[in-house]
Amino acid sequence: MDTEEGVEVVWNEVQFSDKKVFKAHEDRIREMFENLMQVEHPNIVKFHKYWLDTRESRARVIFITEYMSSGSLKQFLKKTKKNHKTMNVKAWKRWCTQILSALSYLHSCDPPIIHGNLTCDTIFIQHNGLIKIGSVWHRLFVNVFPEAIHGNVHQHRDELRNQHFFAPEYGLAEDDYSIDIYSFGICALEMAVLEIQANGDTAVSKEAIVHAGLSLEDPLMREFTQSCVRTEAKLRPTAHDLLFHRVLFEVHSLKLLAAHCFINNQYLLPENCVEEKTKSIDPNGIMAETSHGGRPGIQLKYSHVSPLELDKFLEDVKNGIYPLMSFASQRPHPLPRTLSLSQEHMETVKTPTPEPQETETRKLFITCLLYLFYKATGVSYEGVSYRRLSCHTCVALWL
Repeated sequence: MDTEEGVEVVWNEVQFSDKKVFKAHEDRIREMFENLMQVEHPNIVKFHKYWLDTRESRARVIFITEYMSSGSLKQFLKKTKKNHKTMNVKAWKRWCTQILSALSYLHSCDPPIIHGNLTCDTIFIQHNGLIKIGSVWHRLFVNVFPEAIHGNVHQHRDELRNQHFFAPEYGLAEDDYSIDIYSFGICALEMAVLEIQANGDTAVSKEAIVHAGLSLEDPLMREFTQSCVRTEAKLRPTAHDLLFHRVLFEVHSLKLLAAHCFINNQYLLPENCVEEKTKSIDPNGIMAETSHGGRPGIQLKYSHVSPLELDKFLEDVKNGIYPLMSFASQRPHPLPRTLSLSQEHMETVKTPTPEPQETETRKLFITCLLYLFYKATGVSYEGVSYRRLSCHTCVALWL
């Protein structure tokens, strides 16, 4: 439990047996974790903080991540199969979309972030159906410090039960997006069939994967998963391409587009604006009407929309349950962060510079007079409270 924020978190450690190796790569470790701290996506487990500790006999990196209370996707699939239930196709599509949205984001980073450890054990599901992928840091560390890491970091490649998630070229060539696509294809297949049968205590065979794929009744789902697990890496599609596959792609409803627009511009609106707006509206008022020639039109009244359902839908959109696959955003520009300090220094070192002031985002309505001067390059406003606002203009503004 984080006593400062009052939320549950996960404490992670990566230990180095040789302090000299740690010291030689300390700057690179910091850079790596600074990049991971910039990762912001609703379907990726959040990094909260990290620091380096060299006081013990072994050097270690400690980092705090978001706690996923509802367990892994593997646990959910086992429970579903145990209860003799099948996977809902709509849920399967929604989960695939969320995972691909996260992978597309990681692969579009500069430099690209390859997960390299995507299994049903590293995908987590929340009570509201939100999917998040974790262990984003694992492959980065294994690639850079394979001989230096000890402790609670496990090589999932060596675990028989997870070998089938890894592409044939895994570890034999330089990592690229295709190994994540292969792993995603196996995850998507397991989500559809709940479990790919293994041969006793040995790993899941290639034949078992093929058999599971052929057991899918929907030909589009079958084509979708088979395209991900092609043996030749260069023939596998990208995460962005898969979002436009026929089995997943759909024209977003106006309701979903409006919800995303509302969430993205919510900082411009007053708090509880939805509640305030719905209070002043007549429930029997007509919100929209569709006319048809030769037959009665269809009227949509405000009473047909439940405020509680609307609030829940907006919350789900905000949490990332319904991403816009057609408009997959690239990685946002990283905000400047100060380098994290070791646990020892965190208690003693204070920043010499003042804390930056928060930027005001209120929406203002002002009355002013505009005067056009020769070769004007700016507009200046002065209110009755003598607060001045100014902005630069371009010549085209006055044409």
